[in-house]
Amino acid sequence: MILDIYKDSLEYSAKDLKTLLILGATYFLSFLFLPIFLIYGYSYRVTKISVEGMINGNDPLPAFDNIIDMFVDGLKVVLVYLVYLLVPFIIFMLFAMVSSAIGGYGESALMAIGAIITVVAIVAAYLMSMFGVANMANYDGSLRKAFDYNEIIEIIKSVGVVRSIGAYLGLAIISFAIYITVFLLIWFVFGMFGIFTGALGFDMAAGGIFVAGFLISYFVMLFIVGPYTMILQSRASGLLYNLH
Repeated sequence: MILDIYKDSLEYSAKDLKTLLILGATYFLSFLFLPIFLIYGYSYRVTKISVEGMINGNDPLPAFDNIIDMFVDGLKVVLVYLVYLLVPFIIFMLFAMVSSAIGGYGESALMAIGAIITVVAIVAAYLMSMFGVANMANYDGSLRKAFDYNEIIEIIKSVGVVRSIGAYLGLAIISFAIYITVFLLIWFVFGMFGIFTGALGFDMAAGGIFVAGFLISYFVMLFIVGPYTMILQSRASGLLYNLH
């Protein structure tokens, strides 16, 4: 079933190059800060369509419109992530302060314990936040449902804690593999051209080719690969939620 989710998400994310480019432009403008919320808002729309759809269905990519609504949805998603990540941050800070007050060998031992507990808390917070956003999408954007801890925990149990962690770990590996593969392909092509022109004695041309390779790889990652993996993860998150 998880493999079916991956297959569906990989195909779904490649449905519309125009949408990827629009999202890429939004990524490019994210240094202005406000476009970040549009990115998260679009991610939420993908999750909502996925929650309401099914694996291997014919769900369309959401339109990049109604900017104000998308912005508000993005604010909600960011808030959900921040609130859930606040718990492991507080845990880490408490261990850091207590261990610092103790000092000596006790400090190292307590920090080691704190680090382990913090990592566990981060994993738990990540799962809760991802399923929380999906649960919010399932209830028409109800922020309260994103923090319905009892319901979300039951949903995670129903899907399977190990299966959920494994699914998200697999998504991270797939996304990383996509980045590496695209990067290596671009640099292989431009590297071969650069070596060839360099061997012919056109050193300046070879240098220009390598610069062009860097710029093209940067823009491909920004305008295509980044948006693609974001849609991939949002789609998979919504479909995983549907397994409960």
